[in-house]
Amino acid sequence: MAQPSPSARRTPGAFLSRALPPPALCGFLLLLAMVFAASYAVGAGAGPVAPGMHGTSTTDGGSGDGHGGGGMDMGGMDTDQGSGR
Repeated sequence: MAQPSPSARRTPGAFLSRALPPPALCGFLLLLAMVFAASYAVGAGAGPVAPGMHGTSTTDGGSGDGHGGGGMDMGGMDTDQGSGR
């Protein structure tokens, strides 16, 4: 009767090496996490993009219909949509 080769036997070390992902994948994921952490830290340190920018909510009691106004009159652009002007 033939004995199985040593590589065919199941050893705890062989199972552990198969269960772990490849070292290159672990290194890539670690590098990716470090890049995201560094970019977050730089962004948090830089602060907001523009002074007074705190989000998208309105504080002036706007109706929330998507027309910000901003003190600019567009001359009835949203009333004559089909006129072709």
